[in-house]
Amino acid sequence: MNPDLDLGLERIIRAPLATVWSAWTDPSRLEQWWVPAPSRCRVVRLDLRPGGAFVTRLSDDGADFVPHLDACFLAVDELERIVFTNAIDSTWRPANAIPILMTATITLSDHPDGTDYRVVVRHGDPEARAHHEKLGMAEGWGSVTGQLAALAESMVTR
Repeated sequence: MNPDLDLGLERIIRAPLATVWSAWTDPSRLEQWWVPAPSRCRVVRLDLRPGGAFVTRLSDDGADFVPHLDACFLAVDELERIVFTNAIDSTWRPANAIPILMTATITLSDHPDGTDYRVVVRHGDPEARAHHEKLGMAEGWGSVTGQLAALAESMVTR
């Protein structure tokens, strides 16, 4: 991680790695945590393979869903890593009118208490990193990571 270009977060999720992976890779589960509550998410496409589409929509009122993320997976290593970018959209075209171009790497590994969950969001220059930080990357990604943890942990107790 380059502190001049990247932002990150780490969290221990008290659920098995396979459960956290499932929360990431099952569209119905991803919809439950991917955007900060009380907003709602709809997964349009989740094609978990290199070059596959990652498209979501967002609703603040539960009725009208607007574009949220149109991205492309760069790497998917089962039970270990997911990498996606919004610099290329789901049709492999260069992104247009995106406030923050980024590449996100999510890594998961076993931990004695569950899953070690790490996110690194890479930016092209220090200005983009600073802008993303100012817009609340830590709060937004922190919030959804908390929601992911709550979902995964509840899946274990069911």
